[in-house]
Amino acid sequence: MIKKFLRERFSWIFLFLFLQLLFVFIAFIDTAIPLSSILYIVFLSFIIFIFFVIIRYQKETKFYRSLEEWENSLDLTRIPNAESPFEHIIEDSITGQTEMLKKNSSHNLMSLEKEKDELLSWIHEVKTPLTAMSLMIDRLEDEKIKEQLTHEWLRIHLLLDTQLHQKRIPFMENDLYMEKVNLQSLIVKEIKTLQSWCMQKGIGFDMELEVTEVVSDGKWVAFIIRQLLTNAVKYSEASDIFIRTYEQNRHTVLEVKDFGRGIDPKDLPRIFDKGFTSTAEHQDHAATGMGLYLAKKCAKSLLITIDVQSTLGKGTTVTLTFPKRNEFHQIMGV
Repeated sequence: MIKKFLRERFSWIFLFLFLQLLFVFIAFIDTAIPLSSILYIVFLSFIIFIFFVIIRYQKETKFYRSLEEWENSLDLTRIPNAESPFEHIIEDSITGQTEMLKKNSSHNLMSLEKEKDELLSWIHEVKTPLTAMSLMIDRLEDEKIKEQLTHEWLRIHLLLDTQLHQKRIPFMENDLYMEKVNLQSLIVKEIKTLQSWCMQKGIGFDMELEVTEVVSDGKWVAFIIRQLLTNAVKYSEASDIFIRTYEQNRHTVLEVKDFGRGIDPKDLPRIFDKGFTSTAEHQDHAATGMGLYLAKKCAKSLLITIDVQSTLGKGTTVTLTFPKRNEFHQIMGV
C-alpha cells in the first residue's frame, strides 16, 4: 500500500522537491539572499513534509485498504465510512452497484427457482403418458416392434430421470434420509429396468455380493448405480458385466466391471467433468457427459468415493467405497 500511495502522490511530492531545489538555486545565484538561511528553511520544510506525508498516508489509505481486503461478498458493513469527498463518490458508486447486484441476484434466483419448479412439474406430467405408453407396448404382439419401442421408451425414461435428479442435486442435502439399503434388491431392480436394452445388445450380469446392506440414502444410491450400469451397458457389446461387493478396511466396496471399449488414459482425469464425453469417440452423439458428473456430485454428498480404472479396448471398472457407519454423523450434520 505504501508504494501505491507514493505513486498516487508522486506529482505532489515531485512539486515539493522541485520547489525546495528552486529556492536553494535562487539563493545560490542571488548573493543578496543568505544561503544558510534558505538551507535551514528547506531542512525544516523537509521534516514537516515527512510528518505530513506519514499522517496523510494513515488517513487516506484506511478507506482504500478496506476496499482491498473486501471479499466482494456484497456485504458493505466491512467498509468504513468515507471521509473525504472523493471517498464519498467511491462509496456511493459501490453502494449503488452492490444494491443493483443484490436486486438482480434475487431476481435471477427467483427466476431459476421458478424454472426449476416448472421443469420438475413438466417431468412429473410426462411420466404419466410414459407409464401409459409402457402398458401399451406390453400389449403388442409383434416382438420386433415391441423390442424397438421398449428400447426407445427406456432411453426417454433414463433421460427424464437424469434431468429430474440433476435439478434436485443442488438441494440434495434437504432430501437425504439415511437408512439400511439392501444393495441386492436395489441392483436387481436397476438391472430389470435395463433388461430390454441388455437383451438387444446381448449383455448379461454376473453378481457376487458378499455385503448386501449399507447405510445410506436408497434413492440417491440407486441413481448413482443407475448411471454406472447405464454407462456399462452403453459402451459394451455381447459381454457380461460383473457386479460384486465386499468389505475392505471396514468400508463396503461395490464394483461394476464391464468389458466394453474402455477409456483412453488421457481422458481418465476428465471423466467427471461436466459435459465431457471422450476424445477417442468424439463423434458419439449418444453421450451427454452428464452421467458420471452427476454420480460424482451425489456421491460426494453421501461421502461415497468413486474410483475408475480402465484400459482402452478392454473395459472399465468403477468402484464405489461407502463410508464407515460412524462417519454418517458428518452427513446428518450437513
